[in-house]
Amino acid sequence: MKYFAAILLLLATLSCFCQNRDTTAKSLAKTVNQTATSLKPEVLNNGFIDVINNGQINASARLIRLHIGEPGKFAIPLSFYSGVSANNFSNGNAQAQPIPSQSLQKTNDQLVTGFINPLSGLINISMDNVLYFKKTKKLTKAGWLYHTGMRLLTGYKTGAITNPQTGKPVNFLNSFASSGFYFQTGAWEKNNSKNMGIFWFSPRYIWCRSNPNQLKEFMPNINTNGVYHGYCIGSGIEINGLVNIKVLFYKYSKRPEIDYSLPIYQFSFNYSLK
Repeated sequence: MKYFAAILLLLATLSCFCQNRDTTAKSLAKTVNQTATSLKPEVLNNGFIDVINNGQINASARLIRLHIGEPGKFAIPLSFYSGVSANNFSNGNAQAQPIPSQSLQKTNDQLVTGFINPLSGLINISMDNVLYFKKTKKLTKAGWLYHTGMRLLTGYKTGAITNPQTGKPVNFLNSFASSGFYFQTGAWEKNNSKNMGIFWFSPRYIWCRSNPNQLKEFMPNINTNGVYHGYCIGSGIEINGLVNIKVLFYKYSKRPEIDYSLPIYQFSFNYSLK
């Protein structure tokens, strides 16, 4: 792409030199450079680190973001995420029980936040965008947010401690969709209004589904149809080079069969490499 842009720039410059149109050459060169920059793919330039109130930590990176469709017309924004989860701050990690007949405890607690968090998953392929009610250049505007896709979640086989399969990880597919109202306005540092950022607020509803037979493969005692849903209320502040954080509250409408405690709070530190 860089070589292509350079060739176009050279041809434009030679043509305008022959015709003695310096002004046109400068304008065309600027357009070519802007086009080359806008077509540059977003690779490994964004991600997040989540801290959940139950001690769980989620870390994810956006591998690439691209658009499929016609430039300037209809296009589908597609993102590929990859992430990991850990319970470093919790006291309930899977441990062997002193009595062999007892089962391992709390091996699948991470699925409680994994189901309701749209950006969770070992691999996450999704579409997300905001459809604004009015087209305006103002920072203060409102719209409708949607986020849908598929992800690869990880569970752990449960059972007696004497079973060698107990505790082994199992990856399974989970489809999800999230949609709701979105509002944003300006935000800036006290003494630097030139570096303008945004403050946003968004209530949304979340739905997800897994194959119930897959869930029963590693949680044989579970009684589920594989569908879970709930709502999320969140807000955040994004100011380039200064801060990028968000706080979210989740609550299930359908209680998952996995043991958990409510409410679920999420505090996220987002990073952006540009």
